Amino acid sequence: MASVPQKATAPPSVPAAATNAAAPDWTHHQRDNKLSRPISEPSTDAFPPKGISTMSRTQSSHPLDPLSAAEISVAVATVRAAGATPELRDSMRFIEVVLLEPDKHVVALADAYFFPPFQPSLLPRTKGGPVIPSKLPPRRARLVVYNKKTNETSMWIIELAHVHAVTRGGHHRGKVISSHVVPDVQPPMDAMEYAECEAVVKDFPPFREAMKKRGIEDMDLVMVDAWCVGYYSEADSPCRRLTKPLIFCRAESDCPMENGYARPLEGINVLVDMQKMVVIEFEDRKFVPLPPVDPLRNYTHGETRGGSDRSDTKPLQIIQLEGPSFRVDGSYVAWQKWNFRIGFSPREGLVIYSVAYVDGSQGRRPVAHRLSFVEMVVPYGDPNEPHYRKNAFDVGENGLGKNAHSLKKGCDCLGYIKYFDAHFTNFTGGVETIENCVCLHEEDHGILWKHQDWRTGLAEVRRSRRLSVSFMCTVANYEYGFFWYFYQDGKIEAEVKLTGILSLGTLLPGEFRKYGTMIAPGLYAPVHQHFFVARMDMAVDSKPGDALNQVVEINVKVEEPGENNVHNNAFYAEETLLRSELEAMRDCNPLTARHWIVRNTRIGNRTGQLTGYKLVPGSNCLPLAGSEAKFLRRAAFLRHNLWVTSYSHDEMFPGGEFPNQNPRVSEGLATWVKQNRSLEETDIVLWSSPSHAHTFYEIFLG
Repeated sequence: MASVPQKATAPPSVPAAATNAAAPDWTHHQRDNKLSRPISEPSTDAFPPKGISTMSRTQSSHPLDPLSAAEISVAVATVRAAGATPELRDSMRFIEVVLLEPDKHVVALADAYFFPPFQPSLLPRTKGGPVIPSKLPPRRARLVVYNKKTNETSMWIIELAHVHAVTRGGHHRGKVISSHVVPDVQPPMDAMEYAECEAVVKDFPPFREAMKKRGIEDMDLVMVDAWCVGYYSEADSPCRRLTKPLIFCRAESDCPMENGYARPLEGINVLVDMQKMVVIEFEDRKFVPLPPVDPLRNYTHGETRGGSDRSDTKPLQIIQLEGPSFRVDGSYVAWQKWNFRIGFSPREGLVIYSVAYVDGSQGRRPVAHRLSFVEMVVPYGDPNEPHYRKNAFDVGENGLGKNAHSLKKGCDCLGYIKYFDAHFTNFTGGVETIENCVCLHEEDHGILWKHQDWRTGLAEVRRSRRLSVSFMCTVANYEYGFFWYFYQDGKIEAEVKLTGILSLGTLLPGEFRKYGTMIAPGLYAPVHQHFFVARMDMAVDSKPGDALNQVVEINVKVEEPGENNVHNNAFYAEETLLRSELEAMRDCNPLTARHWIVRNTRIGNRTGQLTGYKLVPGSNCLPLAGSEAKFLRRAAFLRHNLWVTSYSHDEMFPGGEFPNQNPRVSEGLATWVKQNRSLEETDIVLWSSPSHAHTFYEIFLG
């Protein structure tokens, strides 16, 4: 469970207004009978389906909308055209093409006068009335480009002034605003590189010979997963683009659903130069037999594994006869007094913008400007080869968004669903689309509130409904589901669901590994941790650009015995203002029920208290590693559960822009806070690191 921002002073319940216009595309999914039925096709002249309220739009692209396929094409073409020679242009590889998010005052201007529901109150009042421009500033794209010939990484800013339909995108050029080479870095790896790396390793003669020694003749059975090398010594310097692949071997060539990760192949060391795409180190160090073939290893239906699937579950259908309660216009979502915008980036995946709550006569009350997961670190706790090298930075080294699922291939949601597509560039600059990438739907969530009067026997109950926004991604063997939930009581919850396949190791007969758990004959799961860093750019009762928030820490204290505590039962909540960034490097403490509140410094509620949102930590622990652990050079931000900073446009990723093979110690968040900026009244950003330790000791029957 990830960190949970929770409302500390809930607003009164006043219904939000709804408007009507053209209908978006909706799909109703019932998993039990595999039904996927379109409810309505998008149309400008059709009446919306019964129960669905929609809103009109006045301009095609909001400043926070993700880049369209056409905009990505134009950005790529503009950068290519700026290449000095054909050779330079041909060597360009496009790591990331993403929206350059505008300043907050531009977002406020757009929401005030250009996009429904039109909120002029977002802008400060001026003498003589506001000066409204005729149009918004042009959108801009930010590109990370890797030069495969020179091994250089560059960053580009492209202005997208005139972009039309995707079919005409090649005929339009943006404007280069800036470009520069970033020295001594390696950008994230790409799926195309991983596929090419696998082919190169499998075609390497010494590797094929090593496979023959292990009785493997069919190279189609071999799986080569390229893992970034991290940074352990100067040998891992970013002057070379390196991976250390892990090797696995399937048992059957005709079983596409076979779990090859259940047969790790150890004892072989491979190092690949990903720029030149050649094996530069190879050593067959030790013969380790493959784990035996286990009929339970696959993830096919039970009948194919010698068992049977459950047959005693009856159909469970989610039906909303009058349609969903949410309304969608482009990326704008409104539901049960909540409204926000949905974004998506190839690095972070799902981004939630401009979160606000409509509170009756008080109108739209902002809560957060931007919510997302900006890094994920998975350090392994086995000191043996090859596992000590497994310290994945899955956001900064791979990208969650680029590895997201199309839910057309298997829907993970139930009920009436609104899907959002995601567009991004592939390694060579082509535009790819993940259809049905983000899922938006409502869920029943049990009881919200209940009370029964024992005198009268009368009972009142309110059911809870929540709005879920989610996406799923696969990074090598693991799957991750990222969910943001919005509740009717004003709560926001973030959850990360871990699923997929474990990254395993091999055991010799009779062998025992202290740093893992045997899960099958000849097979063990090394202990490891998962850290998910949520970046929450807060705006509690603050208009875009305001700097009126602060953070207080709450600890429960037991009153000292004495005159004020004669019964030794007294305790109270003690509040401490976190005044500066160095003071705000904090850790969870269950002994004092520690939590934090982001509050507005100027606005009070009906009881006279300052309004605020409470951050309730979920599952948490600190790195289970020595202080000199190599991965902590790049992940110093994991040394505390919570960091608080004053907003800066360029401070986005806690391990810095390029954590892959980063030789610089403590780059990113741990360095930014050394400025020790004041937090007493500012634009607050929370960095929370919910985590989970996988030790695999479970209770089994049998």
